[in-house]
Amino acid sequence: MGYEMGNLIGHLDADCFYASAERVRFPHLKEIPIGVLGNQGACVIAKSYEMKARGVTTAMPIWEAVSHCPEGVYIKRDFQWYEVLSRKMLELLKQYSPTVEYYSIDEFFFEADYLEQAFGCDLPHAVAALQAKFLEQVGVPVSIGVSTSRILAKLGSDSAKPYGWHVLIESELIAKLLQEQPVGELTGIGFRSGLKLEALGIKTCADLAAADRKMIRDLLTIKGEAIWYELQGESVIPIQVTRPQHKCVARGGSLGGRVTDPEVLNGWLIRNLERLTEALFAYGYQCGRLCLELQLKDRTGWARQVLLHGHTDAFEVLAPAAQKLLRQIDPAGTPVSYMHLIAKDLRTAGQRQLSLLDQQTSRANSLKRKVNQSIGRFALRSGATLTLPELYSDQAHDHEICDIYGKTCF
Repeated sequence: MGYEMGNLIGHLDADCFYASAERVRFPHLKEIPIGVLGNQGACVIAKSYEMKARGVTTAMPIWEAVSHCPEGVYIKRDFQWYEVLSRKMLELLKQYSPTVEYYSIDEFFFEADYLEQAFGCDLPHAVAALQAKFLEQVGVPVSIGVSTSRILAKLGSDSAKPYGWHVLIESELIAKLLQEQPVGELTGIGFRSGLKLEALGIKTCADLAAADRKMIRDLLTIKGEAIWYELQGESVIPIQVTRPQHKCVARGGSLGGRVTDPEVLNGWLIRNLERLTEALFAYGYQCGRLCLELQLKDRTGWARQVLLHGHTDAFEVLAPAAQKLLRQIDPAGTPVSYMHLIAKDLRTAGQRQLSLLDQQTSRANSLKRKVNQSIGRFALRSGATLTLPELYSDQAHDHEICDIYGKTCF
């Protein structure tokens, strides 16, 4: 597999990003095991390599993590700080590539053809120089993969961790890596797809690359076929410099325990709805359907949705619809652990004429946004959320991972 100018794609991925970000502002934590805790501080959502070596896993409860690593430092996550470093990484990468995709908070795809020119050396040394720039200017260690497709580039960076890099152009190197990597390591191959492939004896990336293309398409649809092409070194999944339109927008998550109190559940519902309407406004969407999904105490799922009377992003219209859905939970009093509100049937705002009521609602929402932007995100909020005082007294809840806009991963 050779390459021509215009065909090189890079993937840059921060190593243990949340833990690394904490070390940027707290340098004394270098080489000390770090665990970053989730919303309620109940479980580990990220950890340093030192903590991972002591047996701490993602989603492990804090009390178990401490038993594995009592000498570790455990920190509540701070997505506002992580976004600062994430956008600094984005701007730095743009200095060396004209085409950059903001894939996730700590991952970027980029056109890599200009690295040799930018650093005045051959490609391997240029990739190493780029890696050094990130450590010097951002303080975060990164791993980098470069190849002729984004799937191969990501396999390169993933297999190079921690703080390594792979340039995958020569056929022999690519074949060796594909043979070593399980097919489940591929982005786009989920648990169910993995089972389908395993049933056919396809266990490694090399097995998938050697399989019949039409069979893969029949089994995994056009997305699976795209992965097959990418494993051949053919770039068919483009770098996206702007986020494509969503199919749906969701807000929610863990309730921090099992909630049965109807007023507390309503408080969570309204909080998630306020976050959802924020997101709809930020993306410029209105929705025609609203869905409520709950996870109950026995881990069973519950979901209902309602068709709205026209498309809207107005809190005053969506709140009664959401509350009506919540009242349908059967049986009442069932403990709820997770809640998600999902806006579906999205339409770009401004595609319909606003009524007088719509205009009044729009002005009220605009005023609320201005006040909150000036004073604080939840300075003005619904009284229904007063049932969640601890949530609003903790600044860690003011900014979530999904509030970092512009990424293509969700």
